[in-house]
Amino acid sequence: MSDAAGRVRDWRPNADGWVPAARHVPSPNFDARPEGMAVDVVVLHNISLPPGQFGSDDIEAFFQNRLDATRHPFFETIRDVRVSAHFLIRRDGEPVQFVACTQRAWHAGQSDYCGRQRCNDFSIGIEIEGTDDQPFTPAQYETVAALVSALRAAYPIQGVAGHSDIAPGRKTDPGPYFDWSRFAKQAALPLAMMPYRQAR
Repeated sequence: MSDAAGRVRDWRPNADGWVPAARHVPSPNFDARPEGMAVDVVVLHNISLPPGQFGSDDIEAFFQNRLDATRHPFFETIRDVRVSAHFLIRRDGEPVQFVACTQRAWHAGQSDYCGRQRCNDFSIGIEIEGTDDQPFTPAQYETVAALVSALRAAYPIQGVAGHSDIAPGRKTDPGPYFDWSRFAKQAALPLAMMPYRQAR
């Protein structure tokens, strides 16, 4: 994948866990993974702030604990929430990175991946700017596919799941409009790496 100037984008994380192709917006909302813990799962989410609206810097502000709670009634309800993800994919496909892949971002909460609890310990979280009731953009699929392919090359990734898969009943994202087949094809992802899709 190349950018507008024709340069080949470098998606593979460096030794510190930062992806050169992404814009870096460091979040304070992270901590260390358990010692010796392999990074082997990718979790896909969706997010929009304010809900259903796109294009502002509110998601970045939220992940950096600088969201102005007076700007929208919903923001008051998340005033004290401290969360993050490793990556955000904007509607135009721009990748933003908040936490190094080597660190534990606070994205999954109470969760269970195929019987393994505390998914934050071993996963990389990718937020895709969107909602449960609107399609995602072609640029977003292209970026998510390129990023996941690079993560697979850098880490022993064994599976990809949605937030709704690892927190059923509590979370619904990335939602019914996320096209798992399209994503898998673009990322050259074997079906065996999507255990929750196999189960359906």
